[in-house]
Amino acid sequence: MRIIPAIDIIDGKCVRLTQGDYNTKTIYNENPIEVAKEFEGAGIQYLHLVDLDGAKAQHIVNYKVLEQITSKTNLKIDFGGGLKSDEDLHIAFNSGAKQITGGSIAVKNPNVFEGWISKYGGTKIILGADCNDEKIAVSGWQEASNINIIPFIKSYELKGVNYVICTDIAKDGMLEGPSFDLYKRILSETKHIKLIASGGVTSINDLNVLEDLGCEAAIIGKALYEGHISLRDLETYS
Repeated sequence: MRIIPAIDIIDGKCVRLTQGDYNTKTIYNENPIEVAKEFEGAGIQYLHLVDLDGAKAQHIVNYKVLEQITSKTNLKIDFGGGLKSDEDLHIAFNSGAKQITGGSIAVKNPNVFEGWISKYGGTKIILGADCNDEKIAVSGWQEASNINIIPFIKSYELKGVNYVICTDIAKDGMLEGPSFDLYKRILSETKHIKLIASGGVTSINDLNVLEDLGCEAAIIGKALYEGHISLRDLETYS
């Protein structure tokens, strides 16, 4: 199972939120490039980079941070947050992203998102399926919907999506463990989805359970920044 640390960006700084609430912002490092280099130095190969300013603004904002990390490390980056147009995607890929994640766009403008899948392929376009009570949430988690998560994922599987990042918002930043039952059901009801678990990862045991369930990867955020999991702990996965 791949391990993917997360760097969330506000004002060019590395931050973390709790349950997507911008009022809970904690700044962990003024320089995201330093954090990315630390990850790479520990043998990490992948990075989940989220443009929280972009998510709020509804267009890409922090692409310079993406450029700097890709030019100064060999990390393979999936980038998301506010990508809404073909131009946003063009900027993200030109700035070095290996994959991009589309969440709100897949709900609000499925024709555009399906166009991206057709153009770039199901391995470069990741479906961001973030939910609360198993209902899809959009716009940086500020808006709820009535869309059930599993049918939503299955519908995009039929349209060619390979990778899905699923975050249970209730778990995000709470350090209380991931939504194992939800992930188990998603994997049992889909055929070809590579599921990336996100939200609530707190311990190495959590990672072992996610791997046993069949998750292709796990994203780790606050647990790394607050010392619940150390980079050394992750060496067995690299």
